[in-house]
Amino acid sequence: MIGLAAAWLSAAALPADEIIPDPVLAARLQQLETEVQRLQAEEIKRLVWAKGDFKVVPYGILWITAVYESERTFPGPFTYYVLPARPNTKGEFDLDPRSTRLGVDVFGPPVELFGTAQTGGRIEFDFQRQIDTENKPSVILRHAYLEIKNGDYRLLCGQTWDVISPLMPGVLSYAAGWNGGNIGYRRAQIRGERYWAPSDTLLVTAQASANADVITDVSSTVPPQFVCEHADWPVIEGRAAVTVGPRQPGCHPAELGVSGHVGDQVFDFNTPPFLGIGRHRRTWSLDSDAKIPLGSRLGVQGEFFIGENLGAFQGGILQGIDPVTHDTIRSRGGWIDAWYDWTPRWHSHAGYSLDDPFKQDVMKGRSYNGFVFTNLTCDVTAKFLVGIEITSWRTDWVGQPAGTAAEGKSLNVEFHAKYSF
Repeated sequence: MIGLAAAWLSAAALPADEIIPDPVLAARLQQLETEVQRLQAEEIKRLVWAKGDFKVVPYGILWITAVYESERTFPGPFTYYVLPARPNTKGEFDLDPRSTRLGVDVFGPPVELFGTAQTGGRIEFDFQRQIDTENKPSVILRHAYLEIKNGDYRLLCGQTWDVISPLMPGVLSYAAGWNGGNIGYRRAQIRGERYWAPSDTLLVTAQASANADVITDVSSTVPPQFVCEHADWPVIEGRAAVTVGPRQPGCHPAELGVSGHVGDQVFDFNTPPFLGIGRHRRTWSLDSDAKIPLGSRLGVQGEFFIGENLGAFQGGILQGIDPVTHDTIRSRGGWIDAWYDWTPRWHSHAGYSLDDPFKQDVMKGRSYNGFVFTNLTCDVTAKFLVGIEITSWRTDWVGQPAGTAAEGKSLNVEFHAKYSF
């Protein structure tokens, strides 16, 4: 690496009046490029496992969270929403290592049929599934997919993030604002992407996917009031986006996108008002996203959504079907987040997020959910991060038993430590 740097410096330090023939300069640049490729290959060899033409790169995050909540929230170690206020038991403290995750990236041989497109994939899981007690967790499959891609196309098959609403607010919490204004989750899919780059400062992206219908709305009553089944066609998602500005390393382009989905769910209702097997309920959303740097240290990002039956997409405050009317719940919401880098090591995010179901659609359940947050993180090393976050939550409830509060408010203080490898 020292020799490479010296070569660059020597090339840059040539006197202005020294004339170098073009073939000599071209040969020198070719030598530099070859040296860079050699160093990159050596670095990859140190980090990966090799099996024939395949390279496997392991990675992970060791993640510990300490959370104090002034009121009880669901599910507890992280927050989706605040439970109705309780007269005697209020605050709660959680210490949770289950967000720790492990994964591998797989790089395979290129496919000549698709212009030597790169093949690969990813497998990733964490431990947020609770089987027995909190100190005996089980794994959750986060990502498991294969892909073929180059600079123009990408074909993906497997489970990963939704196409819709692709951004994440800068919160430290594992829940990432889900059910409080940030929709979109992970599901099995077949996805195609196309990229057009008319210039070095303009990129147009088109994405579409056929997705599994994730079943989330299952009544907790015994016997259940309703259960959900898969429809006979997949959930369709799509997104179009434009990236404006230089895209080289160290640059800060802006990105604007619009996305949406449409699908169907089938329910069996066992209690009035709608009895019967195979009742269809639609699900859809229209979404927008924007990420706009305002310099090298400051920027804003956000998303907005409106849709119906969004429980499986972390919307509607985790509600898709009202348990009283058995009809779909419409909702709208979104989030905005501003970030600032105080120094190369110290960073902050602050923002607001809300999920606001249509009041006439919720006869029993949660009718509003929102939070305000701010945080400060420090990169102790390039791979070791510590941070603290303060979040103020409010959740409104309707149709609760007499004597139960119609509102829940909680002030959460969280400490996070992440060690990545």
